[in-house]
Amino acid sequence: MEHTTPVAADPDYLLWIERQCAFLRNKQFDELDLETLAEELDAMGGNERRELQSRLETLMMNLLKCQFQPEPKSRAWLGAVREQRSEIGRILEQSPSLDGVIAEYADHVYKAAFERAGAETGIPRAAFPQANPYTKEQLLDPDFVPT
Repeated sequence: MEHTTPVAADPDYLLWIERQCAFLRNKQFDELDLETLAEELDAMGGNERRELQSRLETLMMNLLKCQFQPEPKSRAWLGAVREQRSEIGRILEQSPSLDGVIAEYADHVYKAAFERAGAETGIPRAAFPQANPYTKEQLLDPDFVPT
């Protein structure tokens, strides 16, 4: 995951983190770099949300390729579908609160998914559904592959 560099005086990001953790563990709250710590925590949450959106986009791109490509489903596409679902599962294990936004995020990134599927397959974008055709249950179902 990407992170922002703290605006604290310490240019060593890892050292800054270790110091903040030590201050917390030792209850040295007056030593904490509160503003930067809050910014970093906000950034961490944003990173989780962006990763979930990216994984959903790639999953839907591969589902569209499986559904609309005229030749048989390739092992690579099916492997990519499994990998994205596995990574989405990992994200949801670490951040279960994201489960409630999967459908919203999928709808949000769908256009990029069908544009990528069209670019990779040569299938005209108009051939794909213009709105997300997959339910949250289908996206998360390890056995679902559209035909």
